[in-house]
Amino acid sequence: MAYVRKDLVGLKDLSKDEILFILDQAEKFKEINQRDVKKVPTLKGKTIVNLFFEPSTRTRTSFEIAGKRLSADTINFTSSSSSTTKGETLIDTVKNIESMNSDIFVVRHAFSGSVKFIAENTKAAVVNAGDGTNEHPTQALLDLLTIKEHKKKLEGLNVAIIGDITHSRVARSNIWAMKKIGINIKLFGPKTMLPKETAPFDSYIAKNLEDAVEDCDVIMMLRIQKERMSSVLLPSDREYAKFFGLNKNKLKKAKKDAIIMHPGPINRGVELSSELADCTQSVILDQVENGVAARMAVLYILSNNI
Repeated sequence: MAYVRKDLVGLKDLSKDEILFILDQAEKFKEINQRDVKKVPTLKGKTIVNLFFEPSTRTRTSFEIAGKRLSADTINFTSSSSSTTKGETLIDTVKNIESMNSDIFVVRHAFSGSVKFIAENTKAAVVNAGDGTNEHPTQALLDLLTIKEHKKKLEGLNVAIIGDITHSRVARSNIWAMKKIGINIKLFGPKTMLPKETAPFDSYIAKNLEDAVEDCDVIMMLRIQKERMSSVLLPSDREYAKFFGLNKNKLKKAKKDAIIMHPGPINRGVELSSELADCTQSVILDQVENGVAARMAVLYILSNNI
């Protein structure tokens, strides 16, 4: 089944076939990134605008590289140096840039639902690069691509997602996608960082970290999203590391060939020890590499739908 939507706003509403179609395309694009000349003329003449209203290293750089490797004209927009500081509304900003015949907007914004709002008010294709605590679909796609690459399958795997679930758009996108694909999910984190209503996620809530990682194929550690908290939900980073951080001893409960993932940036010594972040079981840099292929696939697919 092909992907025929104008936008990629989230994974919650996508079908299993749509998700697998994007992953199939991403696998094909990865080969381009391993060539000596990492460029194809696929999107020549198209204009991609990265509208980032929040700080980003991996995601924005990855989308910029993805666009340029497809030969698109890629423009980076930063809110701090734009007319939004003068009071221009979000939709006026979008409409003005759209009038310059832009084809695709890649949007990161602090407010949940903002990307959907933009998608409904522009003819250009829109990709969600993270909206508040809602979703981060391309991160989940690159995560699934990395898991499939290392485990040779997706369905039936056991995955633990550990940390600040409440504020994590990465966790949400992964949960929605993984459940549709047939992955078994365990969730664990401080009670203050778990959603009050976990029923929609239909996932096992672990009692402790050892319970969470036991018999797991994949362990996904999450960063504490301090920038999205209205109050301090933990006494200290040291206490978090003691009860919710992953170290070599706790890892023994997982399968011997379990892989360790993290969407970045890593707070070393808090959610993940440096020893594990840099060990052979860590696929964190593979995630970053696969981010380019996944985003190339998304840009290519949407460019054909507008």
